[in-house]
Amino acid sequence: MSKTSVRERILATAGDLFYREGVRAVGIQRVIDEAGIAKASLYAHYTSKDELVAACMKERGDAVRVAVEARLTGTDLDARGKLLAMFDAQVESVEHPDFRGCPFLNANSEIADADHPAKRIIAAQREWLHGLIGRLVKDAGISAPDQVAGALVVLFDGALSSSLVDGNPAAARHARWAAEQIVDAHRSRTPPRRRSASRRGRATRSR
Repeated sequence: MSKTSVRERILATAGDLFYREGVRAVGIQRVIDEAGIAKASLYAHYTSKDELVAACMKERGDAVRVAVEARLTGTDLDARGKLLAMFDAQVESVEHPDFRGCPFLNANSEIADADHPAKRIIAAQREWLHGLIGRLVKDAGISAPDQVAGALVVLFDGALSSSLVDGNPAAARHARWAAEQIVDAHRSRTPPRRRSASRRGRATRSR
């Protein structure tokens, strides 16, 4: 087995276990047993569990970014449509039988150490999400863009958490509906036509 295939097996196994059962609940030996590898093989790639957790977070984060960007760029949707498409994708994710919440929010809640290497990965993923929604909001010509973008991120996160706790995907559908209401309520309206200078002048002289 090549080093690359060993690494891929470790990441796939650990990532799945961490997501399904939690970072703290899964030990290194469990990963070794499930992946069917020798302990030396794992430690040849990752010197600690913390390093492995961070690597799994990065692997998942990269995959999420690629999937989202591909979905948004491979369409003729405008910025408004792309914002709502993100919530459509969330509904699909929440309705999947393997859904266990947001892997980044889950891991962040389990990791108390601010210096844990996974914290930097999670922070980078959050920065990407905020940045993507912020850019789409501005491209959509929405008023109060910072406030609207912030509200949409809260909706996005809240839907994931509520769907997990309630065991019901309805929260994601509600969030999608609310996102559309917020976006449409704050889209810039076409300003009224301004009267020409000659017409303003005539109106002034007639007073």
